[in-house]
Amino acid sequence: MRKIIHVDMDAFFASVEQRDNPVLRGKPVAVGGTKARGVVAAASYEARQFGVYSAMPTVTALRKCPTLIMVPSRFEVYKQVSRLIREIFLRYTNLVEPLSLDEAYLDVTENKLGLKSAMFIAKRIKHEILQETQLTASAGVSFNKFLAKVASGKNKPDGLTVVLPEEAEAFVEALPIEKFYGIGDVTAAKMKQLGIHTGADLKVRSEADLRRHFGKSGSYFYQIARAQDERPVEPNRIRKSIGSERTFFEDLDTEEQMLPQLQRLAEEVAYDLHRLEASGKTVTLKLKYHDFTLNTRSKTFFSSVRDEEVLLDIATELLRTPFFPSKPIRLLGITVSNLSYGKHQSGQLSFPF
Repeated sequence: MRKIIHVDMDAFFASVEQRDNPVLRGKPVAVGGTKARGVVAAASYEARQFGVYSAMPTVTALRKCPTLIMVPSRFEVYKQVSRLIREIFLRYTNLVEPLSLDEAYLDVTENKLGLKSAMFIAKRIKHEILQETQLTASAGVSFNKFLAKVASGKNKPDGLTVVLPEEAEAFVEALPIEKFYGIGDVTAAKMKQLGIHTGADLKVRSEADLRRHFGKSGSYFYQIARAQDERPVEPNRIRKSIGSERTFFEDLDTEEQMLPQLQRLAEEVAYDLHRLEASGKTVTLKLKYHDFTLNTRSKTFFSSVRDEEVLLDIATELLRTPFFPSKPIRLLGITVSNLSYGKHQSGQLSFPF
């Protein structure tokens, strides 16, 4: 049986800004989203008390918290701190799978120090992160990735939650459906319409029933409802694409409705590209119509794509080419693929077409 730790930094970008600028400490802070149609990349816990969260449009965040302090992102600083945290992980195991700059899975079943307790290792890691970066992290400890990931979010900030094998079934059954990793807001809303509010409700559904309502994801939901997750920690896993998509409660009909959504998606994808030091040569626009039919439109370039403005220009052109959608849209998505990694990448595209 594996011993898995999921470490998640607490409000990472915002915490770094508060650490480096004492004036921001104890105040509601949001990183990114400095443009009129921007999106919040990270929010401090003071801002979250007002209902401000990452991926929220700036205009909404400011309406919820008029005293919110908007701070531009400093990715080079975040990357530097992330590398320091990665070095701490590697003191214990080489089986480290980063998910982004601020979170990672660690397999400590066989660790460099020969320690038997994964909980003790998690405590040491949290302590060393605090001592060396002046930042707090939360950790989840269990026997698979799903449980460790969910556990790390249970007692934030500065939390540590352990889910033992004999506790796993009860832990998952009591979990509100919106707290399941891999179940977003729209899927959670659909589940609630079907009477699925907790892990216990999810567990009584057959795999065939879940696949009928949620497609291939139904099999995943069936497994996690039973605390099953056989995925190993993969230290060398390289993402083949980076993207973001959003399903809308009300269908979009006009370009005026779609363009702000594309801008938010482009900003989210650009943040992820910067976090992972990646760029890509292929941009794909995903369109799902009100009748659930799917359409994708792609463009491949000689130069790499990374920045928000360029992504938005390309996505807008793809929306219009070869023709503007003739049916209402229930989902939009932007994906960048054909990726390269590292600081020294081929030249950033300066114009879309």
